[in-house]
Amino acid sequence: MSYLERIRACNNFESTHYRELLIDGKVYGQVQPHFAEHLAHWSDIFSVTDTQVVLNPELTDYATRTAAVASVLRALHQQGVIDTWVAEAYPITHSFDGHAELEIERAATNFFGVKTFGIHVNGLVKTAKGIEVWVGTRSLDKPFWPGKLDQMVAGGQPVGLGLLENVIKESQEEANIPAELAQQAQAIRTIPYRQEGWRGLDNSTIYVYDLWLPDDFVPENTDGEVIAFERMPLAEIARLTETTEEFKDNCNLVNIDLLLRMGMISPQHPEYATILNVLYTASHSKEIK
Repeated sequence: MSYLERIRACNNFESTHYRELLIDGKVYGQVQPHFAEHLAHWSDIFSVTDTQVVLNPELTDYATRTAAVASVLRALHQQGVIDTWVAEAYPITHSFDGHAELEIERAATNFFGVKTFGIHVNGLVKTAKGIEVWVGTRSLDKPFWPGKLDQMVAGGQPVGLGLLENVIKESQEEANIPAELAQQAQAIRTIPYRQEGWRGLDNSTIYVYDLWLPDDFVPENTDGEVIAFERMPLAEIARLTETTEEFKDNCNLVNIDLLLRMGMISPQHPEYATILNVLYTASHSKEIK
């Protein structure tokens, strides 16, 4: 196992496995053939061919498209095709704060392979022994990545919230961090990735934040999504990331970025140049634009 394997695990997208999702003549996602066949049952909303899934061009505005697609998604959830339901709306767009064609249920985003966004917050503490990091363990009843290690705070980016607003919201819900402390989180950079799974394509961009915490602060979960928090030295973060699969896959990307910035992955590392080349570009997969 290695850091590069962690990056590649999150960037295994192969375009030949998918059909393009077209809205108003532009590609917005990638749909696996088996899901496309389900969509074909709603021929008044989707036109499905061997290479494309096309939203009906007669659906010409945000509200109309959203309502039409929502009826399909609810039916597919009732049939068990879409296996979860979060009740959060995500925009279908090319870029954060860019033009959105419609919004869909969060649980359906991977099935459509559309661009999504999320925030991950490193909870950092300066100690006499060096920097330590707060890490959460995900609840065992979560539908995705149960029991895996995670950043102290992380969450998807729904419609209607700014990035810092979401940081503050998720910080309160996941770690009981007061708003006046959470709003001090520092925006660091973005990390894109494209990961295939049985639900489809997770085509996401992580917005990475650092939040420096007082030594006596202890996070406390309030929404049932985290079962425990542990403060770890950077060396332990490095070991767990490089040699185990204990972290949720995309959290490894955030860890690697942190380890690079803190000098734990140095230019002397044999894979240093390659790590830098691939971590921030999702270069193992085809760009969706």
